[in-house]
Amino acid sequence: MIRRLAVVVGVVLTVVVLLVGGLWLFQRELVYVPSPGPVPPATTAVARGQDVVLTTADGVPLGAWFVPASGARRDVTVLVANGNAGDRSMRAPLAAALSAQGLDVLLFDYRGFGGNPGSPSEEGLYADARAARDHLVRDRGVPPQRMLYLGESLGSAVVARLATESPVGGMVLRSPSVDLPAVGERIYPYLPVRALLTDRFPVAEPVARAGVPTTVVLGESDSLVPPTQSRAVADAAGAPVVAVPGADHNDAALSHGPAVVDAVVDRAAALG
Repeated sequence: MIRRLAVVVGVVLTVVVLLVGGLWLFQRELVYVPSPGPVPPATTAVARGQDVVLTTADGVPLGAWFVPASGARRDVTVLVANGNAGDRSMRAPLAAALSAQGLDVLLFDYRGFGGNPGSPSEEGLYADARAARDHLVRDRGVPPQRMLYLGESLGSAVVARLATESPVGGMVLRSPSVDLPAVGERIYPYLPVRALLTDRFPVAEPVARAGVPTTVVLGESDSLVPPTQSRAVADAAGAPVVAVPGADHNDAALSHGPAVVDAVVDRAAALG
């Protein structure tokens, strides 16, 4: 009996060790879900889109699209930081909707996404966002006070960090979590996710430190990032909340629906 119990305990411990070890070894494959690319030319996806190549400080070339305003021009540019999956072509409806509201838009893909070289990591994504911001300021002459950051899910952490380094006129964070471990703990409640994760992607702490005027948009039925987490980010930023009834994390209502577009437009209007 004792021997059988020892065998069972040994098997359970082996399974746990393998599971935890696998999570640690392959965590970035779980966090980042890029499309392999290639991404189609900008003009085939969004009217008046322009193909752009960004170069990061560590020499990684990144594909991007610049979409100029098609409506009455507001002289405001929106830098969009994607979530953890897909590529910029999936954000074409968002760019088109913002462009129709008179806003210039820059979509870009992180390293390892959309056919870009390199492998994604937290510091890598931050470097990619800096390259996008530098392109707008240096190459297109966009004044920082006439720029908005729009972060989608994981991208909320990317622009929150960017805002601590390079403040702009405002931010909109769509479905932000407090940090990445908080999401992982919900998916793997019985594993020491917070201790294992290499990439942390905090949001609440940097938005509080940045002091950039911010709006948080959340889905009331978000099954990946609970509304309570997004509201905690809003509390840290002192930000108003736009809640979309019935919307789940990847629903069109949150990716490019009126709530998101109107939140960006309102931030743009606040710039005068």
